[in-house]
Amino acid sequence: MNPKDIVLKFWEAMGGNDFFVVAEFLHEDFILKWPQSRERIRGRENFARLNTAYPAVGKWTFSINQIIAEGNMVVTNVSVSDELRNDRAITFSTIRDGRIWMQAEYWPEPFEAPAWRAEWVERF
Repeated sequence: MNPKDIVLKFWEAMGGNDFFVVAEFLHEDFILKWPQSRERIRGRENFARLNTAYPAVGKWTFSINQIIAEGNMVVTNVSVSDELRNDRAITFSTIRDGRIWMQAEYWPEPFEAPAWRAEWVERF
């Protein structure tokens, strides 16, 4: 599989909500970074346990809005929901030896646009 296909299969597996199955797409030396909270998750086991323990309301769903791949790098823009939360995850994945070796993930939260910009923008 090429890097893009690996990441597509990863997100497809995430939708099954069995994060130990998802971990099979991760490299033995996997690292996930969350720069906004300055956290690092090392290893497939920690990834699977953390995601399994997350206090979700319902089943997680994942919808890929955009994917860009170049060489061994893949960037995804994914909508994530647990039936209550509706978030966006921007994930930069690096592939090594046919598995996801490293990810940096950003979870931008929506905010109200400042009123002073209203004359130049349109809301969607």
